[in-house]
Amino acid sequence: MKYLFAGGGTGGHIYPAIAIAKEILKNEKNAQILFVGTKKGLENELVPREGFELKTITVQGFKRKLSLDTLKTIYKAMVGLKEANNILNEFKPDVVIGTGGYVCGPVLMMAALKGIPTLIHEQNAFPGLTNKVLSRFVKVVAVSFEESVKYFKNKEKVVVTGNPIRRELLKVTKEEGLKNLGFYSDKPLIVSVGGSRGAEKINFTMVEFLKQKDKNLQVLIITGANQYEKVLEKVKTETINIDETVKIIPYCHNMQDVYAAADIIICRAGAITLAEITAKGVASILIPSPYVANNHQEYNARVLEKAGASYVILEKDLTAEKLYKKIKYLLDNPQVLSKMRDNAQKISKIDAAEKIYKLIKSIT
Repeated sequence: MKYLFAGGGTGGHIYPAIAIAKEILKNEKNAQILFVGTKKGLENELVPREGFELKTITVQGFKRKLSLDTLKTIYKAMVGLKEANNILNEFKPDVVIGTGGYVCGPVLMMAALKGIPTLIHEQNAFPGLTNKVLSRFVKVVAVSFEESVKYFKNKEKVVVTGNPIRRELLKVTKEEGLKNLGFYSDKPLIVSVGGSRGAEKINFTMVEFLKQKDKNLQVLIITGANQYEKVLEKVKTETINIDETVKIIPYCHNMQDVYAAADIIICRAGAITLAEITAKGVASILIPSPYVANNHQEYNARVLEKAGASYVILEKDLTAEKLYKKIKYLLDNPQVLSKMRDNAQKISKIDAAEKIYKLIKSIT
């Protein structure tokens, strides 16, 4: 069979597609898989690295206010529809799967109009506009959170599957993770990560946190490539001494080591990040990004908070002092930390990719 995936822009839309594609290949060694993305998205790096073919189309998100840019966007949308149609005619997929991002609009719409079986996957607790619109045309809507169902009009199409994760994340032990990252096994490890693009407020707060940290505490700051030099400059300006218990890196391709090694992780509340930390049972302090559409990260974070798997601090309230007190409390109360880990694993859905694969087969 031929499977076409549309998804891109950020890792949050690409990693689920890759996980589903790998599940397909696990069950169908001769399956043909094609990814469709944008020319500027992270998919241009991630998809080929996983050994999959990628084609790109022209697409741009709509601005809320009417302007000259709106006309340009409409033009690009028309071009994107034509390009999507050409790819569909050439590849002739048996099914089309959308995992989010602007690219899903033209590809899934054209596929639905052609009568090709279609499925979309919504990663966030609060669905995006594109998926809300597409839900009227596709055959199945897979969602990650029970809380998402109420936002779709055609609820009979909606199935709660969870977020597909990379299986390799589950294979690394804590000892292996610490060794691979170069940390000691007899000291707690606190990790902060702001996503592929980085989060300046989290990074700078962690630099301030380093001034207060206990000598027996290890810290890994994953800044994001765009933030790395800024963070190093701030460390230098603040004259903070970095010893072997602290590592500052721009990016980490082996997040399986990070999740395995971390005692507490401080991070944004992107849907895929939350799927991965709950699957691994990592206690977390979540700082939802205030810069995302519909404030969807706070919706995601509150799900984990309600389950007792995480503490949530809004970015506007984030300080090094507040972070220090929360971390100290958790490390001083190991039973609380252990309960958070257990709660995280209870709400995880590590078989999401398998569930979605079965859904795909049910519509083809």
